[in-house]
Amino acid sequence: MKINWGTAIVIAFGLFIGFILYFVFKVQSDSTYDHELVVEEYYKQELVFEKQMEKEQNALNLKEDITLEAFSEGLKIHFPDSMNHTAIKGKVSLYRPSNQKLDFEVPISLSGSHLLIPKSNLLGGRWDISIDWTYQGKEFLTKKTIYL
Repeated sequence: MKINWGTAIVIAFGLFIGFILYFVFKVQSDSTYDHELVVEEYYKQELVFEKQMEKEQNALNLKEDITLEAFSEGLKIHFPDSMNHTAIKGKVSLYRPSNQKLDFEVPISLSGSHLLIPKSNLLGGRWDISIDWTYQGKEFLTKKTIYL
């Protein structure tokens, strides 16, 4: 059987398409390639964006800002000293951009001016920290990035 140029080109294209489809199906079906979203329910989160901007502006208007300090024991979050610390309520969300499975939240429960997150919960690397808190009925949102 003799193969002409036209048949050879069709066979080459067919083999190339088969090669590409093999890798597409392999990546889609293999669990080692994780296809997680950056944030769960992304579109629902976008709907509350204006409220978040208002909370962030409230935090920027404060005379004293929230500060973060990395210690050997963990991460210390200092709230403004001018506030009554028992009246501060909310949550601290720690987001790891490289791995969604490491994300976690910590409720804010203060006995002093700071909150300590133990080092055992934090791996080295970049952490995006979002502190959503209320004080005397006013809502605040502070976002920081820290490298441990």
